[in-house]
Amino acid sequence: MHTIARIVGVGVIAAGLSLAAVSPAAAHNYVVSSTPAEGEVLTSIPEFFVVTVNDSMLDLGGEGAGFAIQVTDDNGLFYGDGCVTVQGPSMSTPGALGGAGTYTMTFQYISADGHTLSDQLTFRFDPAADAVGSPGRTEAPVCGEPLETVQPTPTAEPSETAVAQPESSEPAAPAVPDESGTVIGVVLAIVGVLVVAGVVAGVVLWRRNRALDESEAAAPDAPEEE
Repeated sequence: MHTIARIVGVGVIAAGLSLAAVSPAAAHNYVVSSTPAEGEVLTSIPEFFVVTVNDSMLDLGGEGAGFAIQVTDDNGLFYGDGCVTVQGPSMSTPGALGGAGTYTMTFQYISADGHTLSDQLTFRFDPAADAVGSPGRTEAPVCGEPLETVQPTPTAEPSETAVAQPESSEPAAPAVPDESGTVIGVVLAIVGVLVVAGVVAGVVLWRRNRALDESEAAAPDAPEEE
């Protein structure tokens, strides 16, 4: 009898140790629902993105430290303000999306046993043609901190040197004639006349002298007196 009792006691202790080893893992919270659900197609933006687990989350300080919900599109742009509210087994963030496409919602929470857990799901957004979405952010938003959103690339402004100046409405001043050219022309004309006159005078003088020489050569010598 004592032997049987000891065997039963050892078995109970072993079972207790096994349960103790398994209980921490079994105590992890797990997701029971979400908005949106995995693979869901949204036609409008929900007021909040929500993740609900099976037990209350561990929100030390009540400020949502360690909790996060991030929504990104196929281009890696972030949507939302980064603020998360924790209430019992649920956490939520204001809903925000851009244009139509596939989105990924990544979330992180602290389980009741103190472990930090994370997961993600994908969904599709297919809004009406006239729906207006929110601008995306290039970096993950942090609650209370503004971040620059992605804006269309601005058109390059022309440089100051490339800007055409408007034509003046005032008539252009008449060009002042250059008198230096006229003066030079007159001087050259006078010089030309003097040169021609000199040449003519030289020719006339040369011909006169030649004629005198020829006449002297043709005249007979005068008779000598006895």
